[in-house]
Amino acid sequence: MSEQQNMDEILGKAQVLIEALPYIQRFNRKIIVVKYGGSAMVDDHLKKQVIQDVTLLKLVGFKPIIVHGGGKEISRWVAKTGMEPEFVNGLRKTDAATMEIAEMVLNRVNKSLVQMVEELGVLAVGVSGKDGGLLKVEKKLSNGQDIGYVGEVKAVNPKILYDLLEKDFLPIICPIGLDDNYDTYNINADDAACAIARAVSAEKLAFLTDIEGVYKDPGDKSTLISELTVSEARKLISDGFIGGGMLPKLNNCIEAIENGVSRVHILDGRIAHCLLLEIFTNRGIGTAILGDEESRFCTE
Repeated sequence: MSEQQNMDEILGKAQVLIEALPYIQRFNRKIIVVKYGGSAMVDDHLKKQVIQDVTLLKLVGFKPIIVHGGGKEISRWVAKTGMEPEFVNGLRKTDAATMEIAEMVLNRVNKSLVQMVEELGVLAVGVSGKDGGLLKVEKKLSNGQDIGYVGEVKAVNPKILYDLLEKDFLPIICPIGLDDNYDTYNINADDAACAIARAVSAEKLAFLTDIEGVYKDPGDKSTLISELTVSEARKLISDGFIGGGMLPKLNNCIEAIENGVSRVHILDGRIAHCLLLEIFTNRGIGTAILGDEESRFCTE
């Protein structure tokens, strides 16, 4: 490499840092909730990069909270036991035996993430929704049918999270909660992340998924939408552009925005360092959903 090429590379790195500066200033000491799931949880290389991203956010002044799933890992362990999965309206029925496995697996995943964060020099604390009364649930039904120990979040007590953040810990949450009878329920991680983000009035909520973001036409990659207001998101839904797994996710995003979360990001967790690219660059790489009154970052 020539001296000029070397200098250009160094200047390029400096430019990246300068571009990130206004975002670091804007979100300093603000809470960001990261819903961690999909391929980024099962690919060891991606997993390490996600944890590096969140750790960096913590070290530059953000207050990140991780809410993780573990559905693929739960399915793997359920299969190992030889249990036959039962589905109701496409949703796995969680009986008592499956719930026991799910809780063990989710706690195992939780502590492995704590370990990865601490290897990078940041102190983390893993909790479940049971701890400190964090997540109170009621039984979730699927079109009126019982699907077992699957919970709908009805209340969040964020005190334990505020205490951990104040003491400079990074909270890592597994989505398990208790009902009024103190029975244990599994919670959809997207739902748990949204409920927690609302309860702590998070500045940002980021979903790591296995899709690039929201498309106006899912069959045309050029129609990826970088920024989307709540009104625009509702119109896409009503016009029939949004379907499948994106529909409940986008509805979760809208609900989060309407309950005090400033901005929600849908990111492709399969892209290396997707969190940093979305949060610290002008264009970003996924879809940002914002309130109708929020100022846009992308002006083209």
